[in-house]
Amino acid sequence: MIWRVFKAAVVVGFVVLVAAGVWAVSAVRADQPVVYPDITEHFKYGSIGSEPGGSLLAPVGGVLPPYEVFKTLPAICSERLPGGFASVGLIVEPGHDLPVGVSRRRRLGIDQVGFNCALCHTGTIRDTPTSQPRIMLGMPAHQLDLESLVRFVLDCSLDNRTTGDNVSGRFAAMGGHVSLFERALMRFGLIDRLKGQTLELRNRMTPILSDSNVPAWGRGRVDTFNPYKAIQFNWPLDRLPHSELVGASDFPSLWNQKPREGMHLHWDGDNTSVDERNLSAALGAGVTPVTVDHAAIKRIRDWIWTLPPPPYPYAIDKDVASRGAALYQQHCLDCHGSHRFRDGVKDGARVGEVEDIARIATDRHRLDSYTDVFAANQVALYPESAYRFTHFRKTNGYANQPLDGIWLRGPYLHNGSVPTLRDLLEPPDRRPATFYRGYDVIDRVKVGFVSNVPQADGRRFFQYNTAVEGNGNGGHIYGVALPDADKQAIVEYLKTF
Repeated sequence: MIWRVFKAAVVVGFVVLVAAGVWAVSAVRADQPVVYPDITEHFKYGSIGSEPGGSLLAPVGGVLPPYEVFKTLPAICSERLPGGFASVGLIVEPGHDLPVGVSRRRRLGIDQVGFNCALCHTGTIRDTPTSQPRIMLGMPAHQLDLESLVRFVLDCSLDNRTTGDNVSGRFAAMGGHVSLFERALMRFGLIDRLKGQTLELRNRMTPILSDSNVPAWGRGRVDTFNPYKAIQFNWPLDRLPHSELVGASDFPSLWNQKPREGMHLHWDGDNTSVDERNLSAALGAGVTPVTVDHAAIKRIRDWIWTLPPPPYPYAIDKDVASRGAALYQQHCLDCHGSHRFRDGVKDGARVGEVEDIARIATDRHRLDSYTDVFAANQVALYPESAYRFTHFRKTNGYANQPLDGIWLRGPYLHNGSVPTLRDLLEPPDRRPATFYRGYDVIDRVKVGFVSNVPQADGRRFFQYNTAVEGNGNGGHIYGVALPDADKQAIVEYLKTF
């Protein structure tokens, strides 16, 4: 009798172990993004595949720690980020679990988080300093300090206070709940593995972080390709020429993409395919060929294909704008097209073409950071795949940009070195040498954002210095000799774009 009971217990135990093993394997292999039926919610919070994936022992992709860790970092290292994620420009909507631009997906048995398109292409505006901010989808994230966000995540993840017990305790205090499997992972090895991966990532990126000899990106800007070199290609950045390591530029707008197909895209016009540009940007957000969610990216692509730019919401002096239209046609139309581009009408003969650097004469650092060797490596990212890059090319200048929704795209020029449109119509030596970036109050006269406020609402803004390497505000000297009234008329007309 005892022997029978023993055998039954062994069988039951074996079945339980097998069931637990099957469950554990299925949990680790699960790949379940949080789904948003509404396209605007998908844009703001949906996954594009930038969360870590691959295998539990050798995960790939992603630049953010798991969900539970990410949520608790501002509490663990509160002195590093006193205002929480909002202090580095992330948009936190009431009633939402994560900031805009951060997605959630269950992979490798736990909830992971990653960046998506909205991180760099959503901003806020206010009519006055006391107004409530309005979220504008598709505009450049002019308030985002991405470098400071990345530095905080790296540094706090490596902090001695970031332990499994501390993370789990703080997460529980926030009302969070995790499974027994996740708690076991957190206690036995997940944090150690995270710290090892984070240390490796920080070591790769150190040559381009602002405590090195490379200037800070600042709010509303990103070095598009050097993190790409470090993360995607695993290049040793400290061995690259210094000229390649300085290339911070503004985030672009993301609306009205259909008429942009075939134009030279990116600031230096290195690609003519919207789909390739989108996939390349996704790689910059942490996606890899292993983790990419092509269907989710296509969903966003289809939406931004015809997403209209927001109309200027304030009064426009129609008489002054009418006079500005004639001046614009004489001085600007050939390169930038007219206000009809917002409706998908391509009526500028040279819109989206590359202007040689010798002629446009704007700061060339962004141009020099993208090389023929880099373009060749991009081609190899998706070998024998329908998604293989075939359009990337090195150019020798910057592309003429259409000006749809230009009132929301300040500061101006590719590196954001000129705060307003009115300032851009001044000779370079009369443009502001220093100003502040990151404030979301609209400058209705000069068009752009108020740029003389160093801090507000508990946030310190970024002081932009045009004397710093890569920050030059020279070049683009079109219309600079016009009388002041004519310049203001052009600005008034640009409000209609």
